[in-house]
Amino acid sequence: MNSRDASVVALSLSSERGIPKENVDRVTLVENWGISGDAHAGDWHRQVSLLAMESIESMYAKGVKVRPGAFAENITTQFITLPTLAIGSRLRIGPTLLEVTQIGKECHARCAIYYAAGDCVMPREGIFARVLEGGAISVGDPVQVCGV
Repeated sequence: MNSRDASVVALSLSSERGIPKENVDRVTLVENWGISGDAHAGDWHRQVSLLAMESIESMYAKGVKVRPGAFAENITTQFITLPTLAIGSRLRIGPTLLEVTQIGKECHARCAIYYAAGDCVMPREGIFARVLEGGAISVGDPVQVCGV
């Protein structure tokens, strides 16, 4: 993390998989489930996905017109280097507590972003977490790394 305070810059969800998520101001995280109303929620290790705004900006700089949610991430953060977190790291966002379960993911089929830019950051820089403590979070909430 750098000297600025890490925070949530966007929250996104969708009711079906395989499409960009829509931005919303507030979501409810459900313990051991994920984000209420999101297609990726469930009883598994990838209940919530996170990606840094800095990663999205790097793709935008390559000429791809992307926004938070375009990579199907639920929580877009700023001022925290997400892929450097260890598996098991805990993140406090508002009243919620998340545990990092996976860094990156295998990309089985090239997405539209990959075809437009020849690259996609989500497989390398996105992280996944499960919800240990639920609650409502909003854009602007601080993100705090609480250790492993």
